[in-house]
This record gives sequence, structure tokens and C-alpha cells, in this order.
Amino acid sequence: YGKNTIKFLRLHREGKKHFVKEVEVCAHLRLTSPQEYLEGNNSLVIPTDTIKNIVLVLAKKNGISSLEQFAIDICNHFMTTFCQVAYVKTYVQEVPWQRLHEDGVPHIHSFICVPDGIRFCEAEQCRNGPLIVFAGIKDLKLMKTTQSGFEGFYKNEHTTLPERHDRILCGELFCKWSYGECKDFDFDCIWKKIRECILEAFAGPPDCGEYSPSYQKTVNSIQMLVLSRVSQVQVIEVVLNNTFYNVVDMKNLGLTNDKEVLVPVEAPYGSCACTLGRK
Repeated sequence: YGKNTIKFLRLHREGKKHFVKEVEVCAHLRLTSPQEYLEGNNSLVIPTDTIKNIVLVLAKKNGISSLEQFAIDICNHFMTTFCQVAYVKTYVQEVPWQRLHEDGVPHIHSFICVPDGIRFCEAEQCRNGPLIVFAGIKDLKLMKTTQSGFEGFYKNEHTTLPERHDRILCGELFCKWSYGECKDFDFDCIWKKIRECILEAFAGPPDCGEYSPSYQKTVNSIQMLVLSRVSQVQVIEVVLNNTFYNVVDMKNLGLTNDKEVLVPVEAPYGSCACTLGRK
């Protein structure tokens, strides 16, 4: 049991310069006894309102140096404070505020919300067990307008999809990875590096791109690049939900349409998923 969608903004001031972290937290506990479920005995139950207040107090006292560290702080607090807690799991996701720039100059106290993927993390721990930390990015919308195709696939009497050697590749990406033994990691630096790997593997070199024979191969390319460059990542899960675009037939309008006007096919949509880890 626990408290979901604990939303708040943490404002940090360094002189005239301000820093913000707006987050949403879910914190769940498992107690050493199920007596509240079986007997209606609430003597060990920490109220969910108390859970919410603890999260807010930790944000006030510790700040949020990184999402992962804040999730770790929450796990540590419940494990060290309450002997009746057998397991704690914390999920934290961030609102994507970025500092506003005017003519290249960073503003000291103004920000803009840029929806270019939502950062999140999870931390969980059993009593007398290791602390496990996950991190990720979701709702990251990506598109490339060429260097993608789908050919040579299995066909039978139900197949109507034509082969394509030049198509738009567009999708919404979810990526989640696990760390090994957590040490003094720079979680912010690692997250940014993984995001750069995702974009590089998806798009290819900026002057020419890289051909994608399928959504599946693109998913695998992302995972392989992350594992090759970020040693702290042990397992990485990627889900790519596809958005297809159909060319509008404009013959009745007296026009030829060379893939210049297309309409999205929102549903049904395809989805590719893979989890890849080190040996």
C-alpha cells in the first residue's frame, strides 16, 4: 500500500539564481505482518498521509540533487525509521522544466517546460537486501523522414502490407535501465549520456543518417550503443510504439503527391519491445 501522485515543486535559491525540480512521487510499503488485511488491525500501519508528509519533509531537508538520489533517500528513511517496514518501493518522475535563455544568456529565475521526454526513476529495497535502482525516459517522440524501410517480411494470404524501402520512421519511446551495485554515481550525467545514445542510435550521423530495416533493429541498436558506452547499465528495456503515416491520394484534385502530404494512422499501432542485459 502507499501514496501515489505526490506532486510538488522544490525551489532552491543561490543568491539571485533559482533552480527548480517539479516531481511526482509514488511511495509504496510492504509491512512485516499482513494483520491489517487479515484482521483489520491497523497498529503497524503508517498512514498514507504520513507517507506523503515524509516525502515532502525529505524534499525540504535534503533537496533533490538527482531523482535517483531522492528515491534512495526515501527508501533509506523508511527502512531506518520503521522496523515494521519489510519492503519499500519509490517511483519519481520529473516535469521537464528547462532554464529559459534570452539571446543565449541563461535567465536567473525563468523556465520553460519542454516536453522532449520525461525522466523517471525507481528505487526499491527489501530489509536485509540490496538497494536496486532503475532509471529511464518515457514519452520521447522521435521521427526521421527517410532512411527507414521494411522489406522481406513473412507473407501469407492475410498479408496486405506492401514492402517499403523508404518510409517515415516515427514512434514514442520508453526506455528503462537498471544499475548494478550503486556507488557514488553521477546520475544526472549518466542519464544525459544515455539520452544522447538513444538519439544517436535512432538518427545516425547528422549529415547522412543510418538506414533502419525495421523498428526491431532500431530498438536493438539503441540498446547495444547504451551498453557499449555506459558501463553502469546492467539491463536495458526499450519499447517503441509506432506511428505510421499514409500518403494522401490527390489525383482527384489534379495533383501529384510525392510523399509531401501525409496523414498519421493513430490506431491501431504497432509496438516493438526488447530487454537486453549483460552476460
